[in-house]
Amino acid sequence: MSGAFRGDVQGLRAVAVLTVVAAHAGVPHLPGGFVGVDVFFVISGFLISGLLFAELERGGTLSLSGFWARRARRILPAATVVLVATVVMSLFWTTVIDARDVLDDAAWSAAFLANVHFAQQGVYYFAAETGPSPLQHYWSLAVEEQFYVVWPLLLIAVTVAARVLSRRGKQQRLARGSVLAVLLAVTAASFAWSVHVTTTSPTSAYFSTPARVWELAIGAVVALLAPRLAPRIPRPVGWLLSLGGLAAVAAAVVVIDETTPFPGYAAALPVLGTAALLLAGSAPGLLFVPVRWLLDNPVMRRVGDWSFSLYLWHWPALVLTERNAGRDLTTVETAAVVLVVVNLAALTYRFVEQPFRTGVPARRLPAPRSLLLYPASLVLVAATVAGGWWWTGVQGGESGDNPAITLDEAARLAEHERTVALVRASVEAARNEVDIPSDLTPDLLNLRSSIADVGACDYEDDDVRALCPRGDSTGDRTLVLLGDSHARAWIPALEQIASEHGWRAYYLVKPQCPAAHVTVAPVREAVVFEACEEFQEWSMTTVAALSPDLAIVASSPPVNGVWVDGERREQLDEVADVLEDGYDSLFDELDTAAERTVLIRDVPKAGHDPGDCLTSSRPSLLDCMFTPVERSTLLGDVAVKVALLHDADVVDPTPWLCWQDMCPVVIGGTLSYRDTDHLTTEYAAALAGALGRALGLTEG
Repeated sequence: MSGAFRGDVQGLRAVAVLTVVAAHAGVPHLPGGFVGVDVFFVISGFLISGLLFAELERGGTLSLSGFWARRARRILPAATVVLVATVVMSLFWTTVIDARDVLDDAAWSAAFLANVHFAQQGVYYFAAETGPSPLQHYWSLAVEEQFYVVWPLLLIAVTVAARVLSRRGKQQRLARGSVLAVLLAVTAASFAWSVHVTTTSPTSAYFSTPARVWELAIGAVVALLAPRLAPRIPRPVGWLLSLGGLAAVAAAVVVIDETTPFPGYAAALPVLGTAALLLAGSAPGLLFVPVRWLLDNPVMRRVGDWSFSLYLWHWPALVLTERNAGRDLTTVETAAVVLVVVNLAALTYRFVEQPFRTGVPARRLPAPRSLLLYPASLVLVAATVAGGWWWTGVQGGESGDNPAITLDEAARLAEHERTVALVRASVEAARNEVDIPSDLTPDLLNLRSSIADVGACDYEDDDVRALCPRGDSTGDRTLVLLGDSHARAWIPALEQIASEHGWRAYYLVKPQCPAAHVTVAPVREAVVFEACEEFQEWSMTTVAALSPDLAIVASSPPVNGVWVDGERREQLDEVADVLEDGYDSLFDELDTAAERTVLIRDVPKAGHDPGDCLTSSRPSLLDCMFTPVERSTLLGDVAVKVALLHDADVVDPTPWLCWQDMCPVVIGGTLSYRDTDHLTTEYAAALAGALGRALGLTEG
């Protein structure tokens, strides 16, 4: 039954894609529209598994080349066309730096590893201000393709094992019992992992194949059971299944929102609802008539036909149009974009999808010849990426001979004095509209990757709880750095100081996790960041065990609010009160754990991304210079106030970055910021002398 055409399934595809598009287009009262992806996963598991089961039933074997060839003809042509088009549009509608990021994303997407790539990026605090990738939606294709690779292999293994172990003379071609047992085991294990990782690492859970595979497996279970189970279900029960399934999907779209931990338990609502609809539609007359009319009508079937192309086109169209506009789109503008997307999807379905499924290309590319579409897609995307790489290199590469900003009196100034004087000179150069230096450090095209190295102890990974001595590992004095990614940015300077002056250093830093003892939400999410709380506890236990000579605290204010009594608070005064208590608790513990404590005040925050500004059509030092964001400055004052009350020393790096409340993004010939609020590795290293003197660890 699952292998035959199902108009209700096409309608369900339409429901899935329409909810996704509506949510991304900002349609009110549909905050959970993203669960349409989960609906797609269940449908995919159901249809693909149904085809595999039917093939086993017919001949007792599976043709892997035939299966993968059909998948290639179904997915690759449209996915490749949209991927290439998105890359080309990004070259003209985004900044050079953002375009470089898209080129990187395209390479991962073409290899169907986008979910791995975006999971790694998503948990980075560093990506917080750069906005979503126009290719981010390719993560779901990656999950499905990974499933398509593994599932038929596992099915063959289970079938062969069942035949070998069977004692019956005549064996079933499809070992239903064994397959069901494996599916249930995979579903249970994947769901348990989904619940766990959604709590510990929400962003990576969203993109994770192990945390999502249970959704496809549920579809496979329905495909396995439906042919025998559906005809035995009484019609009233079928009606209840169809009504309940539709209600569950609708409720998920309305009730689930950004504050809901997802996938985890919450994903069960749309997944089980979809499974109920698929089961109810597997026998004639079992699907409740109004539900059948809703799903199986010409309009919904047509939208279901276009659903794949609609999904592929809608996200880059919305993201790139908004970036090109430089602001949020109006309702009318969004509607116009969606209208264009619908037409693009219709054209793609007719002239790209259908020919490769049933037209001349399909007839000329029978299995296994269709497998050549995989390398052909990679070659086409690789050529596009290579061309884009060259183009962005031309647009953003070094040109001209504009000198770096310099000081006439540099030779007679001490190092820390030269640092402040160079900042002042850089501000004056910007005001005087001096040309941007040609030879920038780091290179503009490599700005995003200017991230301090944390060595083997990368505590962004929640499973890492080791200690990695850095600096002078044999030194007889110990310093510990505590904080988030803003603390991490100081590592290049501290590493120089520690190595040259005999300090053993430990960098206990975790992105998005502030040093203050406060409960926060991860960037772009509205859930408790439990992994941060665990890391804070471990860090303090570790500091107490190390009894360092010096504890250095460097941290940004919470960027996504704080939790108080189960509610997330984002108002400045509320965050300030909670932050004050959190720093008070931190410094209380450090008073007894460390011989000396120093707070490095948080760096000024820019209101715009310096890299984007410097790669705009007409960049200038004056236009890219910024005044510190007031909220960040006020919350930075809270940390300073508490530190001074605890007799901790305070180092204020503001004079090394700003003069007269103006902060240049190029100081001398060095880019000071990699985004709105993180120092570049190169500029942090250049501040080693000034920081060492301010900490009292060096002279001069």
